[in-house]
Amino acid sequence: MRHYDLVILGTGSGNMLLNEKFDHLRTAIVEPDRFGGTCLNRGCIPSKMFVITADAVEEAHAATRLGVHASVEPVNWKAIRDRVFDHIDPLHESAVTYRRKKGIDVYTEPGRFVAPKVLQVGDEQITADTFVVAVGSRPVIPDIPGLDTVDFHTSDTIMRIDEVPPSMVVLGGGFIAAEFSHVFSAFGTDVTILQRGPRLLMAEDEQVSARFTELASRRHRVLLDAKATSVAPSETGVQVTVTCPDGTHTVEAAMLLVCVGRKPNTDRLDAAAGGLELDEHGHIVTDTTYRTSVDGVWGLGDAVNHFQLKHMANAESRVVQHNILHPEDLRTLSNKLAPHAVFTNPQIASVGLTEQEARRRKQEYLVSVRDYSATAYGWALEDTTSFAKVLANPVDRTILGAHIIGPQAATLIQPLLQAMMLGSTVDQVARDVLYIHPALTEVVEQALLDL
Repeated sequence: MRHYDLVILGTGSGNMLLNEKFDHLRTAIVEPDRFGGTCLNRGCIPSKMFVITADAVEEAHAATRLGVHASVEPVNWKAIRDRVFDHIDPLHESAVTYRRKKGIDVYTEPGRFVAPKVLQVGDEQITADTFVVAVGSRPVIPDIPGLDTVDFHTSDTIMRIDEVPPSMVVLGGGFIAAEFSHVFSAFGTDVTILQRGPRLLMAEDEQVSARFTELASRRHRVLLDAKATSVAPSETGVQVTVTCPDGTHTVEAAMLLVCVGRKPNTDRLDAAAGGLELDEHGHIVTDTTYRTSVDGVWGLGDAVNHFQLKHMANAESRVVQHNILHPEDLRTLSNKLAPHAVFTNPQIASVGLTEQEARRRKQEYLVSVRDYSATAYGWALEDTTSFAKVLANPVDRTILGAHIIGPQAATLIQPLLQAMMLGSTVDQVARDVLYIHPALTEVVEQALLDL
């Protein structure tokens, strides 16, 4: 049995924890997959590289509205794919080599707790004074009859396929479904989306969700309130039987993409055997400083929180890093706001309360909605569907929530996010800040001034 000062399980945001301040510790990393975690290898980074390419295709198609008549030859999928992974794939070996040169033991076999602070890795057992559990999450595979009889993809595998399929059924209506539907539709795939709820992107503000559903339905076949009841092979690929409000349908396509959610990898770790308390979804329970139920064991990222957001995991990693080094001065996240963006077409960004959440909480609020078309840059874009929405507290005039759908949404929301995190009022952000004319940020300014 080997003993360490520190053992880190998972090399997504867990790997970011180590710096020169930990050089005096005997440290080990346990990573049975690839350094970089989901985000680098099969998540936000490669998917956005595909999205950028899809955006370029869509912009060429849409240029007609500006008087530019452009055409797009069939995309070179293999060149696009190889550009993405030629950047990403070499990083794993270089990361392993770097850590080992720094004197860190890297275990590449799966680890499972056999007792609190005792980990079985291959034929070895290792212990440590301090563990950090950052094992991430993986796609949920739904229990649908026949799914095990067909070849299907998840977000883990879809970006590495050899050819763009002529048709695809996308099972799910969340952000992963929205992004990959955009990518493959832009590349020429006939996309059908099967969504169990009444709208796509149900977690968004319902006005944004409704607008996105409307726009997505122009590009794809979208079946709402649709339940996949069985899956079977077909001559062309896969056949999905779907129950909808208007009856039962059969949808066929060359490829099936399953993206109905993600689950923490704590079961693979046997976290319960390690004495770690789990919630009903399998996430490790921590306090506000990210201590778990076992003294000396910390948790962060998708194994702990429900956000599934890399920037949240990175922020948690910084907190855990500080707390391990300074146990007498424990920190928490200074702000629990969890902003996010969906890099589909149109782009979507959100932070804070949605209007339906405000109503549910009986929170009094003011609301302002401003169309891109009300700005000079919106005119230049010939944009008729995008908008920014801001909710504010009528008493103290602080911002409760912000939601944007349209070009550059993930960037445009940043001043609103900063205002919320710093406690600035609507009036301060609207009147005490200059907004460049005729930049698209004027849509934010106008939404604030309306409040």
